[in-house]
Order: sequence, then C-alpha cells, then structure tokens
Amino acid sequence: MRCLSTGEADGPLSAPDAIAPVGRLRMSQAFEHRPVMTDEVVALVRPVPPGVLVDATVGGGGHARALLGAHPHLRLVGIDRDEDALAAAGEALAGFGERVVALHHARFDRMADVVAIAGTAGAKGSTAGSVSAVLFDLGVSSPQLDRAERGFSYRLDAPLDMRMDRSTGRTAADLVNAATAQELARLIARSGEHRFAGRIARRIVERRPLTTTTELAEVVRDAIPAAARRTGGHPARRVFQAVRIAVNDELDVLAPALDTAVDLLVPGGRCVVLAYHSGEDRIVKERFAHAASGGCECPPTLPCACGAVPLVRLLTRGAAKPSPTEVEANRRAESARLRACERLA
Repeated sequence: MRCLSTGEADGPLSAPDAIAPVGRLRMSQAFEHRPVMTDEVVALVRPVPPGVLVDATVGGGGHARALLGAHPHLRLVGIDRDEDALAAAGEALAGFGERVVALHHARFDRMADVVAIAGTAGAKGSTAGSVSAVLFDLGVSSPQLDRAERGFSYRLDAPLDMRMDRSTGRTAADLVNAATAQELARLIARSGEHRFAGRIARRIVERRPLTTTTELAEVVRDAIPAAARRTGGHPARRVFQAVRIAVNDELDVLAPALDTAVDLLVPGGRCVVLAYHSGEDRIVKERFAHAASGGCECPPTLPCACGAVPLVRLLTRGAAKPSPTEVEANRRAESARLRACERLA
C-alpha cells in the first residue's frame, strides 16, 4: 500500500517520488467514524466489473473496508483532504495489502490526476474509462466534529478553523472577519437560514473580530429572536454548516468532481454519492440527470433531435434515505441522501 502526500491538497500533484508510507502521516488521536448506509452502498457496488474503486472521501476507511471485504474483485485508490483521516484509513485497511493501491492527500476534484499517478490509467496514459466504481461520502465526519481543536462544532470551544485540510487555505476566522455583511448574508442564506441571514450577518460584523467557535455561536444565538430559538435545534447549526462549506469550497468543487467520476468509469461502472445537505444533493441530482440525458436540451415532451448520447442510467428513484433503524442507532445518519448511476457503453 502506498500513500501520496502532496502538501497542499488543492495544488499540483507531485510525481511518484513524493509517495510516502501512510504511517508517516500525522494522526494525533483515534479517527473513528461510523459509515452511513453501508449495506446500501455495498449492494450498489456489487455488480461492477473487476477493477479499481476510487473512494473520493476515504475518511477513516469505514466504507472502503466494507467494500473491499465484500467485493474481492476490487482494488482501492483512496482520496482525502484530511491527513489524520488518511492515517486512520491506512491502519484500518492494512489487512488488505496490495489491494489498496494508494491513499492520496488531495481534493477530490483532482481525481483524474490521482488515478493517473496511482497507475490505473487506461491505454496511452488516458484516465478515461479506467475505474470500476467511485464513492463520495460528502460533508463532515464525526471525528472532525467531535475533536474541539478542529473548530467545526458550535458546542465545543476552540479556535475558528473548520479546514478539512489544515495544511492550506483560509480558516473560518479569516472568512467571518473579512467578508462583508452582504457576503455573509448570502452564504448563510444558502444553508437554509433565510429568515435571519441578514440579522446574523450584521451582528457578526458588529462583534468582530471573532476568534473562537463559542464566540460565533453566541453571536448567532443573540441575533435570532428568542421565540425562533425554541424550535429547530441549535440556532448556530446552519450558520456553522454554511461557514464550513464556504471555507472548504465544498459546493464549488463537487460538480466538476462528479463529471470527472462519470468520465473515469468503465461501462458498467458505478458512481455512488452520499449527501447530507440540500445544496450538495441538488448538485448531485443535477449532474447525474445531465449525464443521464447526455446534456440533451430538447423540449422534454419531444423526441431528442440534438444528437445527445446518454452517458449513464440512474439507479435510484429520487434519493434513497437511511432506514429508521439506522437513524435510531446513529442520529447523524438522519440527513443522508444516497444517489447512484451506472455508466453506459
């Protein structure tokens, strides 16, 4: 098993001589995360042809371990922005030996480069049609939420960080202390906090500089009327989600990464996505629908006359949801939405 550590995850991928063992990555404590809808993911991947599975968000290796254990015809290339997650995945997947081709420190919109460097490219170095399955498990993981120093949680006092890759990029503090009230209001509204986005944004600007998670959570709480705070969970939840998504460019990189995943798949290969936010799920739905129509822009009531060729068929009717039993055992699974598609010849 190999691990590529690239330094800056969104920068140029380095040559194979930068590859280093997983054990050299930093992991300060256990990275334990319960994967969501594992049975459904394993079942969806079962029919794919032998080849490479790209886990674009390998995390602690929970889904990857289940998939490799259930499907001996697959080998793994894992990608993650979080170096602690990669170290944990290396430990969790060590028993699969050479079936783990590589674990890479990179953003998933660099998937084509990762696949090429991992040595899974097709003829003449092309990466198109070289992958049997791709999995995206979007959002933030339990270890990231539960470890105060990561700065993701409104319940734990810590510096405002929220970076999935702590080696690069702006922090949440950088964002909330530099953005205008209008910019803050827009990103808060995108998370679903439409009613009070403007009030919250103005209060943040008034109270700046903000340096800790509890300071931001208190500002948000104070900006929302008392009557509105009595329902809907913690008043800071959506604001923290909005800031985290903006800090990590999560929505901006998702659409091109999904298109790349479809391009990489062999005929019969499948792409499976777990989303936890309406904005994420909307992008997945749109990109899968675009691939299923081949980009056809003809009126839906008329036969296609533009020559569009469908690239995939959809495998889920709408978005599948976790079972009540799973939600009862793991409350963080409640917001999960699963979609999948299969590459056509």
